[in-house]
Amino acid sequence: MIKENYQRVLAAIDEARSRRTVVPKELPVKLIAVTKNHDVAAMREAIDAGASDIGENRIQEAKAKFEMLDRQVTRHLIGHLQTNKARQAVKYFDLIHSVDSLHLAEALEKEAEKQGKLQDILLQVNLAREESKSGLEKEQLLEVFKQVDAFLHLRIRGLMCMAPNYEDVEMCRPLFREMHGIYQQVKGMPWHRAKVEYLSMGMSHDYEIAVEEGANIVRVGTAIFGLRQY
Repeated sequence: MIKENYQRVLAAIDEARSRRTVVPKELPVKLIAVTKNHDVAAMREAIDAGASDIGENRIQEAKAKFEMLDRQVTRHLIGHLQTNKARQAVKYFDLIHSVDSLHLAEALEKEAEKQGKLQDILLQVNLAREESKSGLEKEQLLEVFKQVDAFLHLRIRGLMCMAPNYEDVEMCRPLFREMHGIYQQVKGMPWHRAKVEYLSMGMSHDYEIAVEEGANIVRVGTAIFGLRQY
């Protein structure tokens, strides 16, 4: 079931790429299999089906599963991160998507220095200005980007955003299109240390539109694993 679902999502991504107008159709998309609230067996099944990138939302859940996982994957932290969990985030994750403040970036910088690691991050933008979601406002982005770009142990790899959970998924399109424009702006600027490559946007309900509008990372859980096991 997971294998078939994973292949179905890959095919849908390819179809969405063929409909692109804002970026070249051949530009690849990284599919992150989001294993929140799914067990290690499901995680292994997805990896064996071809998943090379695994996303988790919570540090403690991820830590327990990663310690049992006997597979090599790229580990993504996609959920909200509190500063008091910075040490574990740096220890367990390759790419942290949810850096939503300068304060959090400073905490991650300190921990990455202690651990002797260059930590890759994405800056999260709350483009829809939803009170229920974290993220930088777009007016803050360039100033925070500039400050974090000076850190020696963090490397900004791009941006992340989440669209509201609209009943009509087409309502996500203008936001994704605007986010891609912001991504193109920061990608074209002469940063010192940042290596801007990724635009992470799109989840199970809206990833196809996100791909059409320029996303090159999508975070998909339910469409691969089914409903979460609470």
